[in-house]
Amino acid sequence: MSTMKFDAVVLGAGIVGVCVAVHLQKRGRNVALVDRKLPGNETSFGNAGLIQREGVYPYAFPRDLGTLLRYARNQSPDVRYHADAMLKTAPFLWQYWRNSHPAKHAAIAKSYATLIEHCVDEHRALAAAAGASALLRHTGWIKVFRTDKARDAETRLAEQWHREYGVEFEALDAARLQQHEPHLDKTLAGGLRYTASDSVSDPNALVTAYAKYFEALGGRFFIGDADSFREGWAVDTQEGTITASSAVVALGPWSDRVSSRLGYHLPLAVKRGYHMHYAAQAAARLNHPVLDVEKSYLLAPMAKGIRLTTGAEIAHCDAPKTPTQLAAVEPIARTLFPLGARLDDEPWMGRRPCTPDMMPIIGPAKNHEDLWFAFGHAHHGLTLGPVTGRLIAEMMTLEETLVDTRPFRVERF
Repeated sequence: MSTMKFDAVVLGAGIVGVCVAVHLQKRGRNVALVDRKLPGNETSFGNAGLIQREGVYPYAFPRDLGTLLRYARNQSPDVRYHADAMLKTAPFLWQYWRNSHPAKHAAIAKSYATLIEHCVDEHRALAAAAGASALLRHTGWIKVFRTDKARDAETRLAEQWHREYGVEFEALDAARLQQHEPHLDKTLAGGLRYTASDSVSDPNALVTAYAKYFEALGGRFFIGDADSFREGWAVDTQEGTITASSAVVALGPWSDRVSSRLGYHLPLAVKRGYHMHYAAQAAARLNHPVLDVEKSYLLAPMAKGIRLTTGAEIAHCDAPKTPTQLAAVEPIARTLFPLGARLDDEPWMGRRPCTPDMMPIIGPAKNHEDLWFAFGHAHHGLTLGPVTGRLIAEMMTLEETLVDTRPFRVERF
């Protein structure tokens, strides 16, 4: 097989890896992007399609006893677990729980919010350059509530986020919610619309457009297996062996397969999730992504239909699908919005790569020169892909970075 030389190789062609490749190529680096599938066909394929400008506080582990007992029964719509995965996951969950203490969570948010602050602007700029602006919707997204108690609690949180970080929102009473979404259940108590967030009508198409932009800039995409990656920064592909002066690991939930072989034993865990597409009955229309807060699922209007996404499943990364959460929430979702027939042959399953402090790993590997990490974005991979890509490229080319990257370095573990 032939050997091809590049300035940089990026392992992983999800939203994060593609954005890293784009930003490096824009800065004059000759970049190879490598994945076992076409861009955007793993974790980035299935998500709620939200670019969450409001997401300044990453998703914490509940700390109240009632919620923990509910999770322990393994019947909750928002979290399910595989019993055989709990022993391996327990140390991660313990650290996750500790970092979710309100004081620690608030401290984490101070760093995390610096990334979130730029998420919409960075996506819009990249989408415009890639000719994909039509895939972005600038109408925000909505949380809906079945009870006054839930509405009031979430409104207090939104007010706190507004005071601390300028998060923009609109409180919706029942009548105003119906104006925005006339086909939702008329008994809802109200909603919150996060007005500064964007949403995406087809996440896979967006990643594909960014990847095509990368190729238009002169970059090259290869089908290859990251398990063949080795020091000297070489990886085998269908077209031959790639060698590069520097390498970026952006393999999402599979990043630890590479990092652990190089001596980095990082506390990376996986939250799995499911989706299914549905037709809408008759002339019903959903205008925004809508989160049913008390029932823990989200409906999002997508190019293919109405996408129903589930909460989190704690399981081994590559364990067989168990879409029990989807089965549990589908009947409830049908009472919220008039869903029609299923449009997919089977539920899609994806894997979110998570760290116990809820922040991604972005920056240089501490024990290897010219090796870089960009993974661990949990629920905000789509949201933070362009920001992460820009930061990695700025660090690799010795530019001043958009934000202080020190809180996201691997040295914290």
